[in-house]
Amino acid sequence: MTKTRIAALALTTALITLPAVAQDYDRTGWPTSFIVGTASQGGTFFAYGTGWANLVAEQLGITGSGEVTGGPMQNMALVHTGEAQFGMTTMGPAAESLAGQNPIAPGLPMTNACAMFPMYQTPFSVTALSSSGITSIAEIPDGARIGFGPAGSTSDTYFPRMMEALGVNFDRRNGGWSDLGSQLQDGLLDVIAFAAGVPVPAVSQLEVQTSVNIIEFTEEEQAQIIAAFPVSAYEIAADTYTTLTHPARSVSMWNFAVANCDLPASFVYAVVDIVMSDNERMVNIHRAARETLPEHWDKNTVMMWHPGAAQWFIDHAGAEIPADRIHGM
Repeated sequence: MTKTRIAALALTTALITLPAVAQDYDRTGWPTSFIVGTASQGGTFFAYGTGWANLVAEQLGITGSGEVTGGPMQNMALVHTGEAQFGMTTMGPAAESLAGQNPIAPGLPMTNACAMFPMYQTPFSVTALSSSGITSIAEIPDGARIGFGPAGSTSDTYFPRMMEALGVNFDRRNGGWSDLGSQLQDGLLDVIAFAAGVPVPAVSQLEVQTSVNIIEFTEEEQAQIIAAFPVSAYEIAADTYTTLTHPARSVSMWNFAVANCDLPASFVYAVVDIVMSDNERMVNIHRAARETLPEHWDKNTVMMWHPGAAQWFIDHAGAEIPADRIHGM
């Protein structure tokens, strides 16, 4: 076989194996740039969101980036108003925002933020220094200084309520995950209550620098939380952190990417296509993306779908999304 024929065959093979994202899209009305609202540095939202923003920007040849925010509540507000084209939220804060209970704008139903694609589950987990001697929720001392993440985040919205339900009396602290990790290491905090996709970068960093205890819920505590909050049972796999020797019992809440409902359907379709068509590429961005799979479209039980996103899941995942659950239909 000649070199020319070999080269032609290689080119043909490359074209055949290119993912669907290489196709041409109708770009009518597309923005020239976009922003993805994420959360604080050191958290999973920031790493995951910045990663897919960069991937989409590269694949579509437009400017895009992840932006540090206060997390799900602020992201819902930014996407609703159009200050950010895309954002990331957890189902609990999404439901509260749609009901006009977002603390950023109380009384304003944020209905112009539409579901785009499933991301991953957010486990709720507790971390303390091994030197603290805290190995269970019951051992958290009275008045413990607990970091709950950025104000208005999923963790800050739900974890204090969970701790109160479990009888923990605490001194509430807020901040970015990286800052809270440093404060824990320096002895300024007793515990950090994380609600973030695993592995949480701040916890992984702590493991490198010091010895930590990753505290699981007892079966009774897990059942009590599930009965009182919009969460489900979850296990943090033993290989998630070097500290764990067995799966850690937890609870979780699903996360979804959201889009401003007024964005062109073809633009949102293209973004979803890029993110959902190659899971290995997404897992290389963050391990939490192992759950960023088309079959999880049905985990959206709260938001209206963006028409472009709904069409992608109908086309590629066999999704049965009723017209009355699609914005503008």
